[in-house]
Amino acid sequence: MGVVILLVMAAGVALMLTRRLPTAFALALLAVAIAFLAGAPFTGKNSVLDTVLQEGAPALAATMIAIILGSWLGKLLDETGIAGTLVRKIVEFGGDRPTVVALGVLAVSALVGTVTGSAPAAMLAGIIGIPAMIAVGVPKVTAAGTVLMGIAVGIPFELPLWQFFSTALELPIPTVRGFMVKLFPFALAAALAFVLVETRRRGTEHAWSLKAVDSPGSSGAKPRSRREELGDAPWYALLAPAVPLVLALGFELAIIPSLLAGVLYALVTTTRPGGMNKRLLRTLYGGFEVAAPPLVLFISIGILLAAVKLPGAVDALEPLVKAVSPHNPVVFVLVFTLLVPLCLYRGPLNVFGLGAGIAGVLIATGIYPAVAVLGMATSYNQVFGVADPTSTQTVWSAQYAGVSPQQVMVRTLPYVWAVALGGLCVTAATYL
Repeated sequence: MGVVILLVMAAGVALMLTRRLPTAFALALLAVAIAFLAGAPFTGKNSVLDTVLQEGAPALAATMIAIILGSWLGKLLDETGIAGTLVRKIVEFGGDRPTVVALGVLAVSALVGTVTGSAPAAMLAGIIGIPAMIAVGVPKVTAAGTVLMGIAVGIPFELPLWQFFSTALELPIPTVRGFMVKLFPFALAAALAFVLVETRRRGTEHAWSLKAVDSPGSSGAKPRSRREELGDAPWYALLAPAVPLVLALGFELAIIPSLLAGVLYALVTTTRPGGMNKRLLRTLYGGFEVAAPPLVLFISIGILLAAVKLPGAVDALEPLVKAVSPHNPVVFVLVFTLLVPLCLYRGPLNVFGLGAGIAGVLIATGIYPAVAVLGMATSYNQVFGVADPTSTQTVWSAQYAGVSPQQVMVRTLPYVWAVALGGLCVTAATYL
């Protein structure tokens, strides 16, 4: 029966790769199929309806709340001009020096990447950052890759991601935080190498530039201050993206209160008291729109995790998984480093797809300790978050820069592959 379950998983991957079914729908159907194959009853204990669907759907509720709050804060950073101001300040500081401008946009991308992931993070940093980089001569592919590599630097400190791995792998937040801190230097080194190597190796390519801002007197209107003209946020408001991170990492405050503190700080430092209520509701509703796709995905991931943890599924898969799972640390690193491409194109090692189910199997069967699975999953996520041509942030960044997602994948993959290698080495050395 274990072979049949693996074949069904392969069929689920095929459905996602060929886009016959959205990932969330495919994962939910896959979970129900696995449950029936594992001999689960229709209702009752360890059943399809009560265990897989009823208990699995809200299993990642804490993660979903963190996603909503992160999206809410992201909308505030956008509407209040905090993100745009950060990028403009960096561009002004960099002047016409391509490498300096790219490094600045990289830093801003990393900062917003700690708040929210996927396309919203890319847009917050890239709407101004990508055309600014191209205007000073950074090649288009490098400009798109810089934003993505910057987001990858922030991913180890993305608080909703901490909550996801904590809940999905049943690990305490301090354990997740500890490994993420170890992963961060690899992500930072790879991002800096990408910018320094690619901006110089490719030379400068002047293509198109930012639209010039009209001068204050050009329309006969009364001259306005620079902040009013460009929509700059106050300098103290620019600390808003760092507030949740400082609270969660520095003071070890819980994730949801840390994100709420960031929301309140961004609101209070940019909004007059009379406009707070309207802005809170408007950005909250906008945050729900941004959060809707990942929320649906996390519901399906919770259902899939419940299915693969059923006793029948564990008994069927355990001997097969044990037979192919390396335990020697060196072999572990070599094998799982070679398997890195399987997290691309929504492949079987994509943690926001079937990879979550595989992680659940590895833990439920006792093949690897949960913290080792955390190391694998987070290492692969660094690759998916940058180089996967089907991820929303990669598609948006590439299209906005005027190149294809595949071009961005080819250019960034060697760097994030090295990040995954580093993460797997730490995993093997520490937990195996």
